[in-house]
Amino acid sequence: MLSSSDMNYTNYLDNLSSHLNHYLSIIILLFGTVGNLLNCLALSQRTLRTNPCAFLFLASSIANIITLISGVTVRLLASWSADLTDTNRWLCKFRIFILFSSRTIASWLIVLATCDRWLSSSINIHRRQMSSLKNAQRSIIVIICLSCLIYIQIFYCYEANLTDAPLKCYGKTTWCRLLIDLEFIFINILISSLLMFFFSFMTILNVRHNVLRRIQFVPTNIMIPTATMKKHSQRLKKTEHYLLWMLFIQVILFILLSLPQAIQSLYTNITRFQVKSKLQNTTNNFLFNLFLLLTYVNNGIPFYIYTLSGGPIFRKALVHSIRDFIRMITRQRR
Repeated sequence: MLSSSDMNYTNYLDNLSSHLNHYLSIIILLFGTVGNLLNCLALSQRTLRTNPCAFLFLASSIANIITLISGVTVRLLASWSADLTDTNRWLCKFRIFILFSSRTIASWLIVLATCDRWLSSSINIHRRQMSSLKNAQRSIIVIICLSCLIYIQIFYCYEANLTDAPLKCYGKTTWCRLLIDLEFIFINILISSLLMFFFSFMTILNVRHNVLRRIQFVPTNIMIPTATMKKHSQRLKKTEHYLLWMLFIQVILFILLSLPQAIQSLYTNITRFQVKSKLQNTTNNFLFNLFLLLTYVNNGIPFYIYTLSGGPIFRKALVHSIRDFIRMITRQRR
């Protein structure tokens, strides 16, 4: 039996969890979707999309939009008891498959971006040559294929209308939940965070040793004034600097916002077979909902990171993309 204070606390956590799912989901969905759409406009500008790191940011923004729609929108509908994936088994399976795959794609594209910054800042010419748009495009295809393949078992494991799980659309057996939870924790959070940290640290070492230099190939039959070459080189260095700074901040926030869910999920799986009180279960469900929403913040904040830390390079590209978009609309109306 729960005491009156424990009962009140349990009801308080249930209400707080419901409000978080409702109001915080609206904020994340609204600002995240708009921000990622603006990212796509800015990063698709010619001055940025030819850069492999910026191209990875662009692909990651698209994956973030898919994640927010398949994840946060459904949680918002669930707060209004209008989530069809809770009752339809095939919608449940397909939605979870898209969600897990897109979240993994988004995080691993950032891993690729950190790897690209390390390659481009290396003193080894062969490593610098590996930092190319073509390799970035190939890597994106590989990440998409592997992410979809990793979570194919979701079509067997996930079911709708569950009553003994944190969510109605969840793993149907204990082992299914354990497999998918641990798979997501290690692949999407722990391993990706470690690789982000490793490549970021290696890039910092390269920058400290002043080896962040690009070899410029200029045709011998074309005479380019020295002032023009210097100006072009300075512009490229500024772009590299701001992209690196944007990436570092995104990596730090990714780790800070993702690790709580990893720790909570590991604790839940370790204590899965322990008998828990209603208060403990309510607390665990509240932390599950809170930390899960925090991971969605990762998918919604890149635009605001890029705007604040991307300097004039990103902001100018954003302004140009908005102007081009407005011109395109006005021309179609005429």
